[in-house]
Amino acid sequence: MKLEPTAEQKALLVEAACQVRRWSYSPYSHYPVGAALLTTSGKVYDGVNVENASFPLANCAERTAIFKAVSQGEKDFLAIAVVTENAGSPCGACRQVMAEFGLDTLVIIADSAGKIRLETTVAELLPGAFTPADLPH
Repeated sequence: MKLEPTAEQKALLVEAACQVRRWSYSPYSHYPVGAALLTTSGKVYDGVNVENASFPLANCAERTAIFKAVSQGEKDFLAIAVVTENAGSPCGACRQVMAEFGLDTLVIIADSAGKIRLETTVAELLPGAFTPADLPH
């Protein structure tokens, strides 16, 4: 059975994602995104979107947070908060990366004022996800 984050943990994740948005490097889209990822060990990893003049080389906040966690040995996630000005939803690439680490991870989407607009799971955001289980062993 998957652990559920507490209401306090959810609020702290949203606040962390709101705060980290200020470090976004988004000179092209002018759409700063902050993310905060809670692992089962209780650690929080944050991330921002980092754009590039060669647009396809940009990286989203969600993937930045996930890659930071994985680079520190963490692969079990409880929840991720994503904050944008208008509570935008994670892109397809981010959804696929999140699916790699657990379809039941809670995804909290909030606006820049910290108001939660949606709580869902990776599975609900990416039905029919391609996962490691789909690969031949």
